[in-house]
Amino acid sequence: MILTPEQVAAAQKANLETLFGLTTKAFEGVEKLVELNLQVVKTTFAENVDNAKKALSAKDAQELLAIQASLVQPVAEKTLAYTRHLYEIASETQSEFTKVAEAQLAEGSKNVQALVENLAKNAPAGSESTVAIVKSAISAANNAYESVQKATKQAVEIAESNFQAAASAASKAAQQASATARSAAAKKTTAA
Repeated sequence: MILTPEQVAAAQKANLETLFGLTTKAFEGVEKLVELNLQVVKTTFAENVDNAKKALSAKDAQELLAIQASLVQPVAEKTLAYTRHLYEIASETQSEFTKVAEAQLAEGSKNVQALVENLAKNAPAGSESTVAIVKSAISAANNAYESVQKATKQAVEIAESNFQAAASAASKAAQQASATARSAAAKKTTAA
């Protein structure tokens, strides 16, 4: 099977469009990441200024300890929220790349099937078994890819579930640490 110049040009155009699409998605992911980081920096700076003012206005060590204790949980929660946003951006970008890869693979598989069918039509007499072997190999490769794809999706789902569980545990730990710190600060205040 000989490709015509029009087919080659169409394939190059399709590949270029795919490249530009993927590049655009990658830049969108980077843009979201930059926006998130800028937002975090602005918010953190404003909160640090506010916290410094509170700390400087503390009348004694107990009040300073109480202020510090009140900051533990919000910092942990914000860190957790930031991590979730990072994960969402990465997951969304990866998902877009996966969609494109799957589409490209499906198109390539379709083209290979068409090529095999074309070769089978034009094959010399007696080559039916060879064509059947090629078709069987292509089918086996497609089945193997589908199995790997399913396993990958399951692994991603498990990772997401584990991430959610870890985030929940971290949030609870931050709440406990904050409560413990407040309790300790309250005990020191009452003891003084």
